[in-house]
Amino acid sequence: MSVPQRRALWEPGKAVVALSLVAALSLTVASCGGEGEGDSKKESRASSPAAPREDSPSSPAAQPSSGDDEETVLAEVKGGQELDLKVTSAQRDAAGFVTVSGTVTNGSGNAWTAADWRGDERELRDNGGSIAGASLVDATAKKRYLVLRDTQGRCLCTRFVGGVNPGATTDWFAQFPAPPSSTKKVTFQVGSMPPAEIPLSEAQ
Repeated sequence: MSVPQRRALWEPGKAVVALSLVAALSLTVASCGGEGEGDSKKESRASSPAAPREDSPSSPAAQPSSGDDEETVLAEVKGGQELDLKVTSAQRDAAGFVTVSGTVTNGSGNAWTAADWRGDERELRDNGGSIAGASLVDATAKKRYLVLRDTQGRCLCTRFVGGVNPGATTDWFAQFPAPPSSTKKVTFQVGSMPPAEIPLSEAQ
């Protein structure tokens, strides 16, 4: 066998070795590239902002209100038996009525039955302890308006069934005929309580 033929037999072997080296280098490069990508992902996760914790303080919108929604007091008077009367609304409606409402607080040490608030009219006696004796006075027109009542004498107003306990506050309302639209304020009075001037508003 001649020398050139022996070279031809060894050349395929060299090609196999060369291919093996190329494959090994490719794996090394791929391995290095994978490590770099993983580090990049780790850095990306580390730099992203943390999710809010469930026990973190709530946003300002979820905080309690600052008290701007407190009920408006149109008038407040204090009378005998340590009573505190507040008028919080006096609205004229389209049906020709005025509804006045508010609260009364019993500041005494005894139960209050509103006996002197029910009025002196005979037909109002069946209302018991109530605000049936209240009235509105239009000083300009020199006219007095009484609480509305049905044909049986039952007032369109609050009846304090069982009275008001010591230290307790309860709501009340009373309906009256509406003064002329030109009347913008009236004087509210009930029992021996001092008179309270209140503005009239239109119902929304």
